[in-house]
Amino acid sequence: MGILVKNSGNPDSTCDRSGQIYTCGIFYYFVPDMDSFENLSVFISFLMVLPVIYTNILEGIRQTDRKILEMAKVFRVNLRRQIRYIYVSQVLPYFLSACRLSLGMCWKAGVAAEVIGVPSGSIGEKLYNAKIYLNTPDLFAWTIVIIVISFVFEKCFLGIVSRVVYMIEHR
Repeated sequence: MGILVKNSGNPDSTCDRSGQIYTCGIFYYFVPDMDSFENLSVFISFLMVLPVIYTNILEGIRQTDRKILEMAKVFRVNLRRQIRYIYVSQVLPYFLSACRLSLGMCWKAGVAAEVIGVPSGSIGEKLYNAKIYLNTPDLFAWTIVIIVISFVFEKCFLGIVSRVVYMIEHR
């Protein structure tokens, strides 16, 4: 846990060197496969969401009650049980918050990446063509489609995540 919580020296910084190296490693791993722009929106969405989820989970670990950790140390609770019963229960609300924050940003970044990359058959391509050809009704229609799909997906995804969090907390 010490590596995850380590600070880079700046008291306002929430990222550390390992997070930066991890992100760069992911970037260099996926860039050669980006010859076609079909998966660009997924990759860009992932890169936009990663810092939010990482920062929230890191904050959840940092906010773990020190008295509970001290009690676990006194009663010699092994690391596996500490992670399961102390850290997971402390981090879950932060994870749920990160999911709520990330979903909207993920959709916006994904559609923006589709508009830039213009993969064939995508909503981004339809939006781009409507913009280029000044087809205002199509532009508004595709915008409404994006909003509706985003809203429905967000409700479904958060419902599933909330159920999983509830099941984990009440085991």
